[in-house]
Amino acid sequence: MNLWNDPINFIAGWLRALLTGWGLSLDLAKIFIMLVGVGVLIVGSLVLAIFLVWVERKVVARFQDRVGPNRIGPYGLIQPFADIIKLIIKEDITPTTADKVIYNLAPVLALASVLFLWAVLPLASNIYGVDLNVAALYLVAAGALGTLAIIMGGWASNNKYALLGAFRMVATMISYEIPMVVVLLIPTLLAGTMSFRGIVESQAGAWYVLMAPLAMLIFLISAVAELGRAPFDLNEAESEIIAGFHIEYTGMKFGLFYAGELLHAFTFGGFVALLFFGGYQFFGLEKLGPLVAVTIFLAKAMFGYWVIMWIKYTMPRIRIDHLLAFNWKFLTPLALILLVVTALLHKLLAGLPLWGITLIMFLTNVLIAWVTVEILRAYGRKQRQAEEVLAPAGQH
Repeated sequence: MNLWNDPINFIAGWLRALLTGWGLSLDLAKIFIMLVGVGVLIVGSLVLAIFLVWVERKVVARFQDRVGPNRIGPYGLIQPFADIIKLIIKEDITPTTADKVIYNLAPVLALASVLFLWAVLPLASNIYGVDLNVAALYLVAAGALGTLAIIMGGWASNNKYALLGAFRMVATMISYEIPMVVVLLIPTLLAGTMSFRGIVESQAGAWYVLMAPLAMLIFLISAVAELGRAPFDLNEAESEIIAGFHIEYTGMKFGLFYAGELLHAFTFGGFVALLFFGGYQFFGLEKLGPLVAVTIFLAKAMFGYWVIMWIKYTMPRIRIDHLLAFNWKFLTPLALILLVVTALLHKLLAGLPLWGITLIMFLTNVLIAWVTVEILRAYGRKQRQAEEVLAPAGQH
């Protein structure tokens, strides 16, 4: 065991020897090492959030033909730190009629829900917080804490606009959890395990994006809706001149909500990479060492985050009724059909070589996509004909 091949256990072993040499018992040393690991995870996540602020501003500047932050530090790299200082020194306002405990707990819970997810993300084959055999269920449960934080913030503010904004956002998040959970079962089914590390290892021969590309698209769309980012950003609809559920939050309380959103976006980019793009695997390069595997995983997660940014700064906002209709009338039925078809093919094609299974599943997804598009075209044609019949003469 050395630092290059097994950095986590190497550092843990060094700390264990150091602490026991100082007179601590082995059990206390293990508890202390666990606390240090949690602290490193939290600090690393917050530093990543600071970096993502800079990345997002630079990316949106390119989309909108601007320069982006370029004054404080080289290429504006220190700008996020200036923003943090500004948020810290801003006045911390708590409404007099608010439920102060829940009001102050909501932003903390919003950020914590993301940190809980990082506990099960395998950055490499031997670098992860915990390898849960029900990690897929843990993802759904921990993600639900973000929904709870939103309803807590909106209700505890004792502001009607905040409450309505929270109700609307929670309706979206709960609705889009359904297709997300359904397509989450597809890589679980293909891998035969709910362990994220097991799902990654099972993609050594072929990434699941080749077997279930439509499942990947549905998971990505549902993730964007869960994050509340455009075109599903009803948590902060600028056209309504209010900030949704967090309208009453100021200073670092607002900053925690914002940091949680950025980290959530990057984390879901990591989950897309983990579930459908092989995680830390990339044509055998991960065998060069765990640090190389971590770099591969973070690069894939950053690409997923960039796609989410691309969608946000390209698509217009969707109206709430259209948004929910899109989920219940289109996305959820399609996800259920994909799950049933994938389960049947996985059972029927069990004896074929991997390349044959992959090819047949990919072509089946193409066929489902084609049939779906044809059904939508027929429905759209029928709708247009009905509107033309109802329209007065001369107003076509």
